Amino acid sequence: MTKILIITGDAAETLEVLYPYERLKEEGFEVHIGAPEVRKLQFVVHDFVDGFDTYTEKLGHTWPADVALADVDPSDYAAIVIPGGRAPEYLRNNEDAKRIVRHFFATDAPVAATCHGPLLLAAAGVLAGRTSSIYPELAIDLEVVGASFENGGGVIDGNLVTSRAWPDNGRWMKAFLGVLDAAGVRAASELAAASA
Repeated sequence: MTKILIITGDAAETLEVLYPYERLKEEGFEVHIGAPEVRKLQFVVHDFVDGFDTYTEKLGHTWPADVALADVDPSDYAAIVIPGGRAPEYLRNNEDAKRIVRHFFATDAPVAATCHGPLLLAAAGVLAGRTSSIYPELAIDLEVVGASFENGGGVIDGNLVTSRAWPDNGRWMKAFLGVLDAAGVRAASELAAASA
């Protein structure tokens, strides 16, 4: 079965992890959660409240990680997904997370990132000259590494699909599924049908 890796950790945004996790499984992919350690992760829920300058945060769902990032062989996966929340703020300091990201850009394989997720891409040094979305208040973090910010919900730049936050989930995953298809990344059910 074709495998896709979600790179995340504690304080990831629940909707930005679980929506792509379930959506990609629905398409027939085997989806693994990769985190700094194999253990139960604590996700959070971010919401937007009138009158607040930024989002609010509450505890969200817990979910088990399948694989430690140090144990990931990126060549075992066809694509990666990087949800937002606060997890990318510390994952950008994780050498294994950056190693995995660099592999996918070096091989021009599909990458999806949302909200704070592109912070990890910036830290991995793969965004110079690229166009990316991100949570809009973080646009400066893209620009200082030589990327262009686009305020959109399913921004495509070659192998990369980015968005601003969980309200973009549908557009983000629709665009990502298109990039997977264009790259020839097929789920097991599609591979079986094609060989029949």
